[in-house]
Amino acid sequence: MKERNKFLTLLGIFVYVFLVDFDTPKVSGAILEGFFMLQEYIREHTLTCLIPALFIAGAMSVTVSQASVIKYFGAGAKKIISYSVASVSGTILAVCSCTILPLFAGIYSRGAGLGPAMAFVYSGPAINILAIVLTARVLGYQMGLARAIGAILFSVVIGLLMAFIFKKDEAERQVANAPKTNFAKQKGSPVKTVLFFVSMIGVLLFATWAKPTSEETLFAAIYHSKWYLTAFSLILVAIFSFVSMDKDKRLAWFEETWVYAKQIIPLLFVGVLVAGFFLGRPGHEGIIPGKYIESLVGGNSFFANFFASIVGAFMYFSTLTEIPILQGLIGAGMGKGPALALLLSGPALSLPNMLVIRSVIGTKKTIVYVILVIIMSTIAGIVFGKFIG
Repeated sequence: MKERNKFLTLLGIFVYVFLVDFDTPKVSGAILEGFFMLQEYIREHTLTCLIPALFIAGAMSVTVSQASVIKYFGAGAKKIISYSVASVSGTILAVCSCTILPLFAGIYSRGAGLGPAMAFVYSGPAINILAIVLTARVLGYQMGLARAIGAILFSVVIGLLMAFIFKKDEAERQVANAPKTNFAKQKGSPVKTVLFFVSMIGVLLFATWAKPTSEETLFAAIYHSKWYLTAFSLILVAIFSFVSMDKDKRLAWFEETWVYAKQIIPLLFVGVLVAGFFLGRPGHEGIIPGKYIESLVGGNSFFANFFASIVGAFMYFSTLTEIPILQGLIGAGMGKGPALALLLSGPALSLPNMLVIRSVIGTKKTIVYVILVIIMSTIAGIVFGKFIG
């Protein structure tokens, strides 16, 4: 199967390169747009978002017991605990659909159940507290409230459905992932380990803190001090890495981080490049003309909601960029229902995100996950558009 997929991929590239007319401005512009988007992602998100997330994932592999992950997030864990924690993770982690991936891969590889893991990977970027607040301020409180409720509800429902659909596969996986170590006997101070992770999350949180629309808020105060807070968090990371880990464990931390980097970064970069080619950056066009997208998401029809969900699922949104994009689309005639549908599918999914998730859980599970997000976003958009729009 893998060899066939490789052959089909190479064949597709060969046919495209053989037939396409690179001299046309539309094609050459779309190709450039893909590289511009990749450059923007590398400049604005790799150092501040992706690399801190990779180090957190690497630290999870060497400091967090497999037994503890299975205890709180495994298939046999209490659902009220595992899904509650997973569904509100985004209120702490202000990350995009790509930055959440190393953390998702980390907990899944340590034995987290498919349901809680999928709830986590959806909720992480979808329930960014700053994004919710800005959505309410810019697009109206009804849209902000609907986004918050929808994101939390979706993460739980999608996680439960994924766990149910792949119940047999998960049972076999949990047997294979049975912990071989006793967490109670592991050495190290839990308090020091917690502080180590808090400091790493601080780096990720403050380095990615976006500029709010109002200067008279706590969000604005944090934004203006973000690099001082980031530097302070980095110092704490360095201190606690020596306090909580010995030399061998620190070396293992870097090795595990490199493992995740090799798995995730190439797929992310390819995904961002392709997404930029087809859809372009905000305010720029890829191979698909923006006027067509605007015309297809007008009103609150089933098709408009469905199309908005699909566009949101495949387009890459960096943190908070979905709000000005939607503001412009609504001004061009987009209905409120499709706007919510895009808000619920877009920040949590993207083409790069799908490629990495596929490498972690497989093609079949990834396809089902994407379909669930699109269907639920479409339904939510239709209901919202009917009663609010």
